[in-house]
Amino acid sequence: MRIAIFSETFLPGTDGVVTRLCGTLKHLSESGHDVLLFAPHGAPPTYAFATIIGIPSFRFFLYPEKKFALPFPRVGKVLKEFQPDLVHAVNPGFLGFAAIYYARRYRVPLIASYHTHIPTYARYYRLPWLEPFLWWYFRAIHNRAEVNLCTSSATIVELESRGFRDLALWERGVDLQMFSPAKRSEQMRTRLLNCHKDDHQKLLLYVGRLAKEKEIENLRPCLDRMPDIHLAIVGDGPYRSTLESIFSGTNTIFTGYLFGEELAQAYASADGFVFTSTTETLGLVLYEAMASGLPVMAANSPATQEVLEHGRIGFIFDPEDFDSMLEALNGLMYDEKRRKRVQALAKDIVFTLDWSKPTEQLLSHYQRLLVTRAANQPKPIQDSTS
Repeated sequence: MRIAIFSETFLPGTDGVVTRLCGTLKHLSESGHDVLLFAPHGAPPTYAFATIIGIPSFRFFLYPEKKFALPFPRVGKVLKEFQPDLVHAVNPGFLGFAAIYYARRYRVPLIASYHTHIPTYARYYRLPWLEPFLWWYFRAIHNRAEVNLCTSSATIVELESRGFRDLALWERGVDLQMFSPAKRSEQMRTRLLNCHKDDHQKLLLYVGRLAKEKEIENLRPCLDRMPDIHLAIVGDGPYRSTLESIFSGTNTIFTGYLFGEELAQAYASADGFVFTSTTETLGLVLYEAMASGLPVMAANSPATQEVLEHGRIGFIFDPEDFDSMLEALNGLMYDEKRRKRVQALAKDIVFTLDWSKPTEQLLSHYQRLLVTRAANQPKPIQDSTS
């Protein structure tokens, strides 16, 4: 199969979209499919045998550390030479217009996938009037596709209520070779504890983008109440300087982004993982933490209820209730009986979630779309004189 993918974000950036896309590209290549990826300028020229075309980009104020690409005339020429069987728009926003236009122009099926609740970010930037417009904008884009994939059932419910059509599930996955309890490193643990003696210290880990909508600052009062807990914040973003000020005077270290083995070591060297956002469509970092052997706590939202099975495999807290957060953190760090129970249950689940199965599911969506498109093509007119 020849697959053209348009993605609003890719390497060297890092987030859940990039993680999923990298895992998908590896397995598509291993399965013998040809992939052409259009992504913002700065991406590597190839990845896992996929050819990558960098497109001039700009920064969007609701997501300032990410580069977004605009449709560019070169796209049509490259796409025509590639002769795709279908076009996949990943998290379409701006470059997605090129996916829509060229899929229609070259008469190939268009599939889209929804990964980020960008409209909800307007609430955190004091632009509530913008949110309805953004929902209209993204709905208009997605409803041009013949199938819209969502990364969780909770997202399907949300988008259905907002008028998005032709929704289907694209399951989650995790790199089980990369993330493992075996990656624990005493050197990394010492680094994350900021060189404090590791006698009775507990290490809490956050991994992700540092932005206002992540609500990481909600942890500060808990650290004041529990001074033996050290917080390692792995990631970067526009809110970092503000967070550094908020967490000043606590046992908190900011590492910036970590990648590859260093990131895997950071996960495996901590005692627990915290996920503070309520705006996610899934939260792949939760699975990376669980694959690394960590018990996790997460702010209550439809997506985290789904991932943590309503608290069966993790600790869920009300982000607006300090006592709820404190109770979850205390259980995460000190309730050994429950810690071991959720770790064991999470291990049983997460070790069935390598990226091969979600990619097979994605291919089944592709195949179904191609079959449906072929069946709906008008049949050639028969010559009645023959």
